[in-house]
Amino acid sequence: MLVDDHVLLRDALATLINSFDEFSVIGTAGNGVELMRAMKNGDRPDIVLLDLNMPEMDGFDTAKELHELNPDIRILILTMYDSEIALIRLLQLGVRGFLKKDIHPVELRTSLVTVSRGSGYYYSNQATGKLASLFQKHHESSRSLEKSILSEKEIDFLKLASTDLTYKEIASEMNMTPRAIDCCRDLLFEKLDVKSRVGLAIYAVKHGIVTF
Repeated sequence: MLVDDHVLLRDALATLINSFDEFSVIGTAGNGVELMRAMKNGDRPDIVLLDLNMPEMDGFDTAKELHELNPDIRILILTMYDSEIALIRLLQLGVRGFLKKDIHPVELRTSLVTVSRGSGYYYSNQATGKLASLFQKHHESSRSLEKSILSEKEIDFLKLASTDLTYKEIASEMNMTPRAIDCCRDLLFEKLDVKSRVGLAIYAVKHGIVTF
Protein backbone atom coordinates (compact mmCIF):
# COMPACT_ATOMS: atom_id res chain seq x y z
CA MET A 1 0.00 0.00 0.00
CA LEU A 2 1.11 3.54 -0.77
CA VAL A 3 0.52 6.34 1.74
CA ASP A 4 1.25 9.87 0.51
CA ASP A 5 -0.82 13.05 0.49
CA HIS A 6 0.41 14.06 -2.98
CA VAL A 7 -1.97 12.37 -5.41
CA LEU A 8 0.20 12.84 -8.50
CA LEU A 9 3.24 11.28 -6.84
CA ARG A 10 1.16 8.50 -5.31
CA ASP A 11 -0.39 7.56 -8.65
CA ALA A 12 2.97 7.68 -10.42
CA LEU A 13 4.49 5.40 -7.76
CA ALA A 14 1.58 2.98 -8.09
CA THR A 15 2.11 2.77 -11.84
CA LEU A 16 5.84 2.23 -11.36
CA ILE A 17 5.50 -0.44 -8.67
CA ASN A 18 2.82 -2.27 -10.63
CA SER A 19 5.36 -2.56 -13.45
CA PHE A 20 7.65 -4.60 -11.17
CA ASP A 21 7.12 -8.35 -11.61
CA GLU A 22 7.34 -9.06 -7.87
CA PHE A 23 4.86 -6.47 -6.56
CA SER A 24 1.41 -4.98 -7.01
CA VAL A 25 -0.26 -2.05 -5.25
CA ILE A 26 -3.41 -3.20 -3.45
CA GLY A 27 -4.43 0.23 -2.21
CA THR A 28 -3.47 3.85 -1.58
CA ALA A 29 -4.13 6.39 1.17
CA GLY A 30 -3.53 10.10 1.67
CA ASN A 31 -2.46 9.87 5.32
CA GLY A 32 -2.17 7.54 8.28
CA VAL A 33 -5.83 7.89 9.25
CA GLU A 34 -6.92 6.70 5.80
CA LEU A 35 -4.44 3.82 5.95
CA MET A 36 -5.74 2.60 9.31
CA ARG A 37 -9.30 2.87 8.05
CA ALA A 38 -8.45 0.82 4.95
CA MET A 39 -6.77 -1.84 7.07
CA LYS A 40 -9.78 -2.07 9.37
CA ASN A 41 -11.84 -2.67 6.23
CA GLY A 42 -9.69 -5.66 5.33
CA ASP A 43 -6.63 -4.46 3.42
CA ARG A 44 -3.56 -6.42 4.53
CA PRO A 45 -0.41 -5.35 2.67
CA ASP A 46 2.95 -7.04 3.08
CA ILE A 47 4.73 -3.69 2.65
CA VAL A 48 3.63 -0.12 3.33
CA LEU A 49 5.47 2.64 1.47
CA LEU A 50 4.93 5.62 3.73
CA ASP A 51 5.48 9.35 3.30
CA LEU A 52 6.91 11.08 6.37
CA ASN A 53 5.14 14.44 6.22
CA MET A 54 1.35 14.16 5.92
CA PRO A 55 -1.67 15.95 7.38
CA GLU A 56 -3.80 14.48 10.20
CA MET A 57 -1.41 11.61 10.97
CA ASP A 58 2.23 11.87 9.88
CA GLY A 59 4.66 9.09 9.01
CA PHE A 60 6.15 8.88 12.50
CA ASP A 61 2.79 8.36 14.22
CA THR A 62 1.56 6.07 11.45
CA ALA A 63 4.69 3.90 11.61
CA LYS A 64 4.40 3.64 15.39
CA GLU A 65 0.74 2.56 15.32
CA LEU A 66 1.23 0.27 12.34
CA HIS A 67 4.18 -1.51 13.98
CA GLU A 68 2.31 -1.93 17.25
CA LEU A 69 -0.80 -3.34 15.57
CA ASN A 70 0.83 -5.27 12.70
CA PRO A 71 4.53 -5.91 13.42
CA ASP A 72 4.83 -8.30 10.45
CA ILE A 73 4.12 -5.54 7.94
CA ARG A 74 7.33 -4.07 6.53
CA ILE A 75 7.41 -0.27 6.53
CA LEU A 76 9.44 1.72 4.02
CA ILE A 77 9.68 5.49 4.47
CA LEU A 78 9.88 7.67 1.37
CA THR A 79 10.73 11.29 2.16
CA MET A 80 12.96 14.27 1.49
CA TYR A 81 14.24 14.30 5.09
CA ASP A 82 17.41 12.36 5.91
CA SER A 83 18.50 13.83 9.24
CA GLU A 84 20.05 11.70 11.97
CA ILE A 85 17.12 12.35 14.32
CA ALA A 86 14.65 11.11 11.71
CA LEU A 87 16.72 7.98 11.05
CA ILE A 88 17.03 7.14 14.76
CA ARG A 89 13.32 7.69 15.42
CA LEU A 90 12.35 5.52 12.45
CA LEU A 91 14.64 2.72 13.55
CA GLN A 92 13.08 2.86 17.01
CA LEU A 93 9.61 2.64 15.44
CA GLY A 94 10.42 -0.55 13.57
CA VAL A 95 10.79 0.91 10.08
CA ARG A 96 12.60 -1.44 7.66
CA GLY A 97 13.79 1.13 5.14
CA PHE A 98 14.41 4.81 4.58
CA LEU A 99 14.50 6.23 1.03
CA LYS A 100 14.89 9.70 -0.45
CA LYS A 101 12.28 10.78 -2.97
CA ASP A 102 14.94 11.46 -5.58
CA ILE A 103 16.12 7.83 -5.81
CA HIS A 104 16.27 5.93 -9.11
CA PRO A 105 13.39 3.48 -9.82
CA VAL A 106 15.92 0.62 -9.77
CA GLU A 107 16.79 1.46 -6.16
CA LEU A 108 13.11 1.54 -5.25
CA ARG A 109 12.65 -1.96 -6.63
CA THR A 110 15.80 -3.15 -4.86
CA SER A 111 14.56 -1.77 -1.55
CA LEU A 112 11.17 -3.49 -1.93
CA VAL A 113 12.82 -6.81 -2.73
CA THR A 114 15.21 -6.47 0.21
CA VAL A 115 12.62 -5.68 2.88
CA SER A 116 10.27 -8.38 1.59
CA ARG A 117 12.84 -11.06 2.43
CA GLY A 118 12.47 -12.12 6.05
CA SER A 119 14.30 -9.74 8.35
CA GLY A 120 15.67 -7.61 5.51
CA TYR A 121 16.38 -3.92 6.02
CA TYR A 122 17.15 -1.35 3.37
CA TYR A 123 18.64 2.10 3.85
CA SER A 124 20.00 4.14 0.98
CA ASN A 125 23.75 4.64 0.80
CA GLN A 126 23.35 8.21 2.00
CA ALA A 127 21.19 7.15 4.97
CA THR A 128 23.54 4.30 5.86
CA GLY A 129 26.44 6.73 5.79
CA LYS A 130 24.66 9.06 8.15
CA LEU A 131 23.95 6.23 10.59
CA ALA A 132 27.53 4.99 10.43
CA SER A 133 28.76 8.54 10.98
CA LEU A 134 26.41 9.02 13.90
CA PHE A 135 27.53 5.86 15.71
CA GLN A 136 31.17 6.66 14.98
CA LYS A 137 30.61 10.00 16.67
CA HIS A 138 29.02 8.12 19.56
CA HIS A 139 32.15 6.02 19.88
CA GLU A 140 34.14 9.24 20.11
CA SER A 141 31.66 11.12 22.25
CA SER A 142 28.47 9.80 23.84
CA ARG A 143 26.95 13.28 23.72
CA SER A 144 26.37 13.00 19.97
CA LEU A 145 24.04 10.02 20.24
CA GLU A 146 22.31 11.38 23.33
CA LYS A 147 21.43 14.54 21.41
CA SER A 148 19.96 12.47 18.56
CA ILE A 149 17.68 10.29 20.69
CA LEU A 150 14.63 12.03 22.04
CA SER A 151 11.92 10.52 24.22
CA GLU A 152 8.30 10.58 23.09
CA LYS A 153 7.60 13.20 25.76
CA GLU A 154 10.40 15.41 24.43
CA ILE A 155 9.13 15.01 20.87
CA ASP A 156 5.59 15.92 21.96
CA PHE A 157 6.98 18.97 23.75
CA LEU A 158 8.97 20.04 20.67
CA LYS A 159 5.84 19.80 18.52
CA LEU A 160 3.83 21.94 20.95
CA ALA A 161 6.71 24.37 21.54
CA SER A 162 6.66 25.04 17.78
CA THR A 163 3.08 26.35 18.01
CA ASP A 164 1.76 29.60 19.50
CA LEU A 165 0.71 27.90 22.74
CA THR A 166 2.14 29.36 25.94
CA TYR A 167 4.24 27.11 28.18
CA LYS A 168 1.32 27.03 30.62
CA GLU A 169 -1.00 25.84 27.86
CA ILE A 170 1.58 23.24 26.78
CA ALA A 171 1.70 21.98 30.37
CA SER A 172 -2.09 21.59 30.36
CA GLU A 173 -2.00 19.86 26.96
CA MET A 174 0.62 17.37 28.16
CA ASN A 175 -0.97 16.87 31.61
CA MET A 176 2.17 18.15 33.31
CA THR A 177 2.82 20.90 35.81
CA PRO A 178 4.28 24.20 34.57
CA ARG A 179 7.39 23.46 36.62
CA ALA A 180 7.82 20.06 34.93
CA ILE A 181 7.44 21.75 31.53
CA ASP A 182 10.10 24.29 32.45
CA CYS A 183 12.37 21.41 33.44
CA CYS A 184 11.72 19.61 30.14
CA ARG A 185 12.45 22.81 28.22
CA ASP A 186 15.69 23.48 30.09
CA LEU A 187 16.89 19.91 29.57
CA LEU A 188 16.20 20.21 25.84
CA PHE A 189 18.06 23.53 25.71
CA GLU A 190 21.10 21.70 27.05
CA LYS A 191 20.58 18.49 25.08
CA LEU A 192 20.06 20.21 21.72
CA ASP A 193 22.47 23.07 22.42
CA VAL A 194 19.90 25.81 21.82
CA LYS A 195 19.08 28.84 23.95
CA SER A 196 15.52 29.81 23.13
CA ARG A 197 12.08 28.59 22.09
CA VAL A 198 12.86 29.78 18.58
CA GLY A 199 15.92 27.53 18.64
CA LEU A 200 13.73 24.57 19.64
CA ALA A 201 11.31 25.31 16.79
CA ILE A 202 14.13 25.62 14.26
CA TYR A 203 15.54 22.28 15.43
CA ALA A 204 12.12 20.63 15.17
CA VAL A 205 11.57 21.92 11.62
CA LYS A 206 15.10 21.13 10.48
CA HIS A 207 14.78 17.53 11.62
CA GLY A 208 11.28 16.92 10.30
CA ILE A 209 9.58 16.71 13.70
CA VAL A 210 7.13 19.43 12.64
CA THR A 211 6.23 20.87 9.25
CA PHE A 212 4.42 24.05 8.30
